[in-house]
Amino acid sequence: MRASRFFISTLKEAPADAEVVSQALMLRAGMIRKLAAGLYTYMPLGLRSLRKVEAIVREEMNRAGAIELLMPVVQPAELWQESGRWEQYGPELLRLRDRHQRDFVVQPTSEEVITDIARGELRSWRQLPVNFYHIQTKFRDERRPRFGVMRAREFTMKDAYSFDRDRAGAQRSYDAMYQAYRRIFERFGFEFRAVAADTGQIGGSLSHEFHVIADTGEDAIAYCPQSDYAANVELAEALPLLPQRGAAGKPLQRTPTPDAAKCEQVAEQLGIPLQATVKSVVLATEDPAAGTQLVLLLVRGDHAVNQVKVGKLPGLEQARMASEEEIVEWFGCRPGFIGPIGTARPLRVIADRTVAHMHDFVVGANVPDFHYTGVNWGRDLPEPEVADIRNVIEGDPSPDGHGRLAMCRGIEVGHVFYLGTKYSQAMQANYIDEAGQPRPLEMGCYGIGITRILGACIEQNHDARGMIWPEALAPFEVVVCPIGSDRSPAVREAAEALLDDLLAAGFDAVLDDRGLRPGAMFADWELIGVPHRLVVSERALAAHTVEYQHRRDSAASSVARGEVLQRLRARARRD
Repeated sequence: MRASRFFISTLKEAPADAEVVSQALMLRAGMIRKLAAGLYTYMPLGLRSLRKVEAIVREEMNRAGAIELLMPVVQPAELWQESGRWEQYGPELLRLRDRHQRDFVVQPTSEEVITDIARGELRSWRQLPVNFYHIQTKFRDERRPRFGVMRAREFTMKDAYSFDRDRAGAQRSYDAMYQAYRRIFERFGFEFRAVAADTGQIGGSLSHEFHVIADTGEDAIAYCPQSDYAANVELAEALPLLPQRGAAGKPLQRTPTPDAAKCEQVAEQLGIPLQATVKSVVLATEDPAAGTQLVLLLVRGDHAVNQVKVGKLPGLEQARMASEEEIVEWFGCRPGFIGPIGTARPLRVIADRTVAHMHDFVVGANVPDFHYTGVNWGRDLPEPEVADIRNVIEGDPSPDGHGRLAMCRGIEVGHVFYLGTKYSQAMQANYIDEAGQPRPLEMGCYGIGITRILGACIEQNHDARGMIWPEALAPFEVVVCPIGSDRSPAVREAAEALLDDLLAAGFDAVLDDRGLRPGAMFADWELIGVPHRLVVSERALAAHTVEYQHRRDSAASSVARGEVLQRLRARARRD
């Protein structure tokens, strides 16, 4: 490849609306161009990297026994109505009508379509197991598309779907995909973690996310440095921080706390640790018979309620935050001073595991500017309903019993789900077993954000000069930069001969024959992030050498012309 016959369009400055490093660098390097909010054109450089992502994913999916097909981008609404997600999915689902006024969706995912295929094609137990996958355009109408390709509205995704006879078979398919994902992200050269996760909109009962570790990641991950435990904070189990409840040692007193509406202010006024206070959070549910009902959640003053965990508790699946008017009606007091003692109306009280073990604690008194001190379960309050309803924090004990939790941030690039029969039962996707009886297919779902991979890779691999691509995903592996080729036929011929040798040896190489000055030429390729740079000059020719510099190196070194390929292979293996 010669740069003069390719298309390279770099920018000195990123657009002002670029929010994260990957977005800014991809725009500056000419890998993408913005069309509208969350919609990007992949320019030739970006498309080269994108195709390399797809190639590796295909290789590992095929190696794991998955079979490629291709499903439509536009799907009939009837399938989504059949699964129940037409009403459930929400405004991210782009709905449209054709000229006959029939409803369709632009697919955000393909569970319904693949289940429809399965019920028409997989009739016998002899056809199982099977795993279908495709790499296809998706669209999710994000309220606020941001972060470039990492939260775009249109994106490319690899999604796979396994079908098995029973749960044991589905678990084997799940494990095979889990291991395939590990191989994929290892080949990309990522620092990543596989974490236990919530199943979200897809549904199911078992789920792992694959996260690229990066400070700009949207997801908080709790992990144990002493073990393999890792989980999204949404799902990480919070163990009680007190082994058991202590005996009551203080009397119950209503204590003045003027203007102290937050636990931090209460602790400061009373001269007590924040850990001695209890925070009250109020949710509302709608009961067809009884109308609006409030639920009081109690967590320690330094902890935060985990809405995902709460939403999994019986009766709280559709809970919302209570309004101030509802809180005043039920507690007789405005938010900031409410608590479980002496409420105006009876309500359900759920205490976090740690709160259930506390004694002599402080809660709101349901009177403005007052809190109760010396509060104890059993004596001052009935025993509460107890559940894990809080976010873990750094230093919490690891749920697997091996050390303490640490926290990091990650960018989700892959997700595997065990779906069970969620879709096959709803859509009557059955197979006939050995006894001639119909059985619902056991399903798994496995997604990788193909376009998101590029952004995540850059967030983890960049410096002040630009991107630093790993070998596997770089738009080019090697760039040959001749200096003075317009004045020196010998330099030009040597550079072209070096390019031919690189291509013959299997390297994805490019020769920069655009005639730029060395500074501008080097700056372009450092911005683009090509891993290996070879400089050919008259001085190097006289010494029978080539100047070599890896993108991560601080300085160049001279390599004998006959040893260039050996040096490149050695550096590629080392990295």
